[in-house]
Amino acid sequence: MNRRTFLQAAVAGRARRPNVVFVFPDQWRAQAFGYRGDSNAHTPAIDALARESFDFINAVSGLPVCSPYRGSLMTGQYAVANGLVVNDVELKPKGPTLGESFRKAGYETAYIGKWHLYGSPEGKAERRLSYVPAASRFGFEYWKACECTHAYQKSLYYEGNDAQPRYWDGYDAIAQTRDACEFIRTRANSADPYLLVVSLGPPHDPYHTAPEEYLARYRSREIKLRPNVPAASAAEAVKNLRGYYAHIAALDDCVGRLREAVDASGQAEDTIFVFTSDHGDMLQSQGLHHKQQPWDESLRVPFLIRYPRLLGRKRRESATPIDAPDIMPTLLGLAGLPAPELVQGKDWTRLITGKEKDAPEPAALLNLPASFSVVRRQGFAEYRGVRTPRYTYVRSIHGPWLLYDNQSDPYQMKNLVNVLPELRSRLDRKLDELLKKAGDEFLPGARYVERAGASHYREVNAPVGHAKSPWGDWEATWR
Repeated sequence: MNRRTFLQAAVAGRARRPNVVFVFPDQWRAQAFGYRGDSNAHTPAIDALARESFDFINAVSGLPVCSPYRGSLMTGQYAVANGLVVNDVELKPKGPTLGESFRKAGYETAYIGKWHLYGSPEGKAERRLSYVPAASRFGFEYWKACECTHAYQKSLYYEGNDAQPRYWDGYDAIAQTRDACEFIRTRANSADPYLLVVSLGPPHDPYHTAPEEYLARYRSREIKLRPNVPAASAAEAVKNLRGYYAHIAALDDCVGRLREAVDASGQAEDTIFVFTSDHGDMLQSQGLHHKQQPWDESLRVPFLIRYPRLLGRKRRESATPIDAPDIMPTLLGLAGLPAPELVQGKDWTRLITGKEKDAPEPAALLNLPASFSVVRRQGFAEYRGVRTPRYTYVRSIHGPWLLYDNQSDPYQMKNLVNVLPELRSRLDRKLDELLKKAGDEFLPGARYVERAGASHYREVNAPVGHAKSPWGDWEATWR
């Protein structure tokens, strides 16, 4: 449906397309909520949202790092298809994007916050504070965004087609929320529906840059650690988690304000309100301190959908592990719109609306060409895997690596990869099926970076002691 036919349908009295408010803070892992049982997390607003939402309790970020997730969000494709396999590669979509698809259907499109899709062709993060031209915004009209900044208290952005930088007032997430609420308020009586994407930077590190009132709540508060945080990492974990949860408390207030703005607009019944995140963070679980890992703290994310007109206001759950490429077709499906031909993800609308039940063992592809930075730091090789409601199975380029029963071992502390060979073989076959579907040949990571035209990234970002590319060290550092 193009804009003209949409308006004709509206005049004829047919059902209005729903608004979409898509809120995704950066690096908020699925476990860090009050309603998920985390005693550290102060999240009353999101807990209330969860009571009215459809909850994908096993949602994953199959390649849990910023730019690759965003590439999948915008294209509905896996990273190996859209070419965005590491941070700061420019997205060059081959088909219609999320913003373009909604705009074509008569939606006003808006984007506020962090973008991280314009890329830095020299491999030096040189475009992170640069103006993003209209052609690289992929269909978003209302624009108050920055390519990438985590300076939350002095946060740069650009407005529309003005190439002069501006700065958010104070803590950027609060200012961005205020702007998003004003956008919602001023569209309350519009005949056009809208797609509003609110991309918040926190709770991504730096962890101790939340507003003082939130930091003060956690300065001396006892922090309960997950059982998979080793004793040697406990002190560092507590230090980082104090700031992490301070950011979370601030953002919970932001989400509450956004929800109130939607309700006050009179359009809550016809607004799809989504809360999710691009990935989690290990935060010293398993002794690790970065994302891009196949453990749940890194790859599992929240995914709440409130759409009262279609779904009511009673909480429902699905064990299906929805992944990033599924988001675009699912949002379009909920709005009654078709997905573009090149989309690889699945539209879960029938599941969400109760017309389809959870499959016995649905699986998401953990599409993980491990980045050279993670491999250098922590000795991992490339890997792929599946995450079913019960099991996590991961295969490296060297063979089977991890197998967890997440039901009996929710903190993933017992690797069963050499204990349950029949289950491992079954999941290995499932992984092969998913790799074929995604068009992923499971090649060495360097090959994907070369295809994306980013081979030089490994040179300009090589750490001290690596005069040449670190890619050749991968097998030597594997353990």
